[in-house]
Amino acid sequence: MSTYTGTITTTGKSEAIRLEKALFKSHPEFAQKSKVRAHVIGPGTMLVSVAGETAAAPQADPVVAAFLSFLAMDTSKSPGRIRQLTARQIRQARALTRGVKVRDDDVLPDDVTL
Repeated sequence: MSTYTGTITTTGKSEAIRLEKALFKSHPEFAQKSKVRAHVIGPGTMLVSVAGETAAAPQADPVVAAFLSFLAMDTSKSPGRIRQLTARQIRQARALTRGVKVRDDDVLPDDVTL
């Protein structure tokens, strides 16, 4: 995963985040004038994504989408790190979920935090 540095600054009457040019060369989807959406996902941590047609569906969870994107990139870059679950791990998972009934169309209540 690439890391880029920057500074928080003022531009006109607005606050801005200035990032190094290498980010924009490596990721043209963040071209000038692109609309972006920022999600604060924890203290001192923000997820920035392109808004609009090229962005994930509005109802998609941005953190889950970012995690799945990271997994796709990581598994394609380092497939040797993928390991099959052991029989013991499978038994533990089955024991933890024994008796739990779930359907694909179940909706989680709003007060559930994953």
